[in-house]
Amino acid sequence: MKTLTVRLPEAVVAQIEAESRRRKLSKSDVVRERLTGAGKSHRPEAPLLDAIADVIGSVDELPRDLSARTKAYLKSTRYGRKRAR
Repeated sequence: MKTLTVRLPEAVVAQIEAESRRRKLSKSDVVRERLTGAGKSHRPEAPLLDAIADVIGSVDELPRDLSARTKAYLKSTRYGRKRAR
């Protein structure tokens, strides 16, 4: 294998380093995969989490067991029922 030196913008280097740490691969392996198109089917989920990370757990005054009792909670609040106008 030959060596090639490339200069990349800081943002791209940061993405490559983050993916390298997350996937426990070398930066060279990540760059090779990106250049060859290998792993295109693998969509990183981290950007989605980053987009909502600031709102996770930010809603106060909800029941602690809301995820386990969603239907019961919605019924108790009369969600989805027709209202008189």
